[in-house]
Amino acid sequence: MKKVLITGAAGFVGRRFCKYFLDKKYQVTAIDNLRKFTGAIDPKKNWPLFNPYDYKNFKFFKNDCVEWFKKNRNKKFDYVLHLAAIVGGREMIENNPLAVAQDLTIDSKFWEWCLISKPKKTLYFSSSACYPLNLQNKKYFRLLKEEDVNFKKNLGVPDYTYGWAKLTGEYLAKIAYEKHGIKSVCYRPFSGYGEDQDINYPFPNLCKNIILAEKKKIVNVWGDGKQMRDFIYIDDCVNAVVKSMDKINDGSPLNLSTGIFTSFIDFIKTGKKITGYKFNIKTKKSKPVGVFARAGSTDKQKKMGIKSKISLEEGIKKGLDYYQKVKNY
Repeated sequence: MKKVLITGAAGFVGRRFCKYFLDKKYQVTAIDNLRKFTGAIDPKKNWPLFNPYDYKNFKFFKNDCVEWFKKNRNKKFDYVLHLAAIVGGREMIENNPLAVAQDLTIDSKFWEWCLISKPKKTLYFSSSACYPLNLQNKKYFRLLKEEDVNFKKNLGVPDYTYGWAKLTGEYLAKIAYEKHGIKSVCYRPFSGYGEDQDINYPFPNLCKNIILAEKKKIVNVWGDGKQMRDFIYIDDCVNAVVKSMDKINDGSPLNLSTGIFTSFIDFIKTGKKITGYKFNIKTKKSKPVGVFARAGSTDKQKKMGIKSKISLEEGIKKGLDYYQKVKNY
């Protein structure tokens, strides 16, 4: 039986990968400290879409991953998915940047552990926040390409401490391969979304507000609502990772994106079309909005045979159906 380690396993993305590898009959070791505002859910309370304890090949440790690394130096794994990070949405990134900077410690201790444990393959989850800000503003923006971050020629200024931390993590992946032969791939997710995502993120927040707008007749949007993101459904993210994880070994990056810019106003209008509800859209310009336009090139993904299957309209419909059923808002 192959063994996989997943840090940050109780979070939105971690839960999906747990499900994938559990279904594949891998021995899954899941680590999460269940910190508040990370979206982590205690598996003892059942995860929204499945119960991991229904699987005999699931082991969960409620630990800070840094402490786990110290006590488990020689554990051997076929795959290690490093998802543990402090992020918590836009307000956390902008209003508590020093807390987010703890990701530097998390990642440095992770790569230090890799030097000793030597997993067969490491999947490091970076972020689209690592891309240069000068390619994402109102005056100039375009699809972001993996080569826009070049540690030898062009680095650029990333997005707050979260972006800097993820850049550092990618650089350590590069060094780990070049100096120590540790095989890895760095993934740069854009705006991943799905039904069981934490309310601090745009997708579930907007879906719930659209549902409530049937009675309230209004949906609030941060900023002027014209800022654009690249929304990619979580299952498409997982499929892209699975299809590519054995094709890149040198720590090189790969976008997880659709290559489509969508404004938050257009997102809400799509929800309005799906539901048929009549409501107004109110802007909240006091709220943080981040960069103006962020979407990722899919050129490198296409070369690997990767293509997103779920359209944003279909994804929004899935979210609206889910939240109307669970009614936990």
